[in-house]
Amino acid sequence: MTTQQALLDERYGRRTSRRATRAWWIIVGVVGLAATVALGWSTVATSMASVDADATGYAIVDDRTVTITFQVVAPTDGTVACALEAQDEEHGVVGWRVVEHEVEGGTAVAFTETVPTVAEATTGLLHSCWVA
Repeated sequence: MTTQQALLDERYGRRTSRRATRAWWIIVGVVGLAATVALGWSTVATSMASVDADATGYAIVDDRTVTITFQVVAPTDGTVACALEAQDEEHGVVGWRVVEHEVEGGTAVAFTETVPTVAEATTGLLHSCWVA
């Protein structure tokens, strides 16, 4: 039993070539493989450039100064930039500073930095670090 579509295809000479179908699937496979490789490389490149940083403490020096102690581990030798912030009791940012340090890859290094504030702070935080 043939379908109406098959009858029309036979009458007007329309048919799909096996070559065209095979070429279509090869192109789809190559594009899918390329997308998978690109996503994998993007993931690896991002993780290789990530900086591990932890705040280890803070001290309120006076009404206008906070010191923040933090530890940084970078994946490669070079410069690492870190954003430090001081907050008041309502979690409003009252001080902000970006500092840069030279580090050796894979080695944990501790730093203590001073953040000037515009009002009395109650805490000091390490906001983020990145490879500069």
